[in-house]
Amino acid sequence: MNSGARRARLFPEPLAAKVPEITLLFWVVKLLTTCGGEAVSDYLALGNRQVGAVVETGLVVIALVWQFRTRRYVAAAYWSLAFAIAIFGTGVSDALHLFIGIPYAGTTLLWAVVLALIFWTWYRSEGTLSIHSIVTRRREAFYWAVVFATFALGTALGDFTASVLGLGYLASAIMFFFIIGIPAVFWWRFGLNSVAAFWFAYVVTRPLGASFADYFGRARSLSGAGFGSGRVAVIVAIAVAILVGYLAITRRDIQPSVRPASARVDPEMAPGKAARRG
Repeated sequence: MNSGARRARLFPEPLAAKVPEITLLFWVVKLLTTCGGEAVSDYLALGNRQVGAVVETGLVVIALVWQFRTRRYVAAAYWSLAFAIAIFGTGVSDALHLFIGIPYAGTTLLWAVVLALIFWTWYRSEGTLSIHSIVTRRREAFYWAVVFATFALGTALGDFTASVLGLGYLASAIMFFFIIGIPAVFWWRFGLNSVAAFWFAYVVTRPLGASFADYFGRARSLSGAGFGSGRVAVIVAIAVAILVGYLAITRRDIQPSVRPASARVDPEMAPGKAARRG
């Protein structure tokens, strides 16, 4: 058996969409994972940083294997990977600032460029950025690469607004709370493409959740509420587990069945359809 066949057997092609339908609960869980990822990474950083890095890497590897081994959307596998990437992305972004010395403005620009390049490569390869098109292993790989870049970008951006711009964590969180409403308004009132609106909001969830996590977890001397990162991490992890358990039982976020797309351009990107799908 050659390497390609072994890889296909270990990580088979999906039989259906591998991401959830976009509902209100999706955004709630997404915000909680961004908040929890920031809190867990910050808590691990309080101890031995090498051990913390190993833990973060181990979590994301295990979750990646679990997610890519499934052939359909499984709530526990999907959200485990989202949470693990939230933790790992925070750690990587913080490491670039703390150990390499790149300022927050630099890491924010770096991750913005990385995200733009992934989007460009994804669209050039597949002809669509729609989450309703994640029905092949390659598209799933692009999707999770974007997710990682958004988490790293959001971490850097939240730290930039709180520290460099001097807004503090709570003011930053409030600012991003209003910013995340912009794509919804433009989609509703001005016909913004729903795919663009989705990814705009998705990117902003990260600095929004991270800013709230930092506010509740950091000490009062650092413009936080002083609850501690460990306590915030535990509370958020429990909330995520309860909501994901609910989704797994009710299956309310399963996308309608679609025929796996093999064409270069996704049908939903045809004129008149893109504005109705996200």
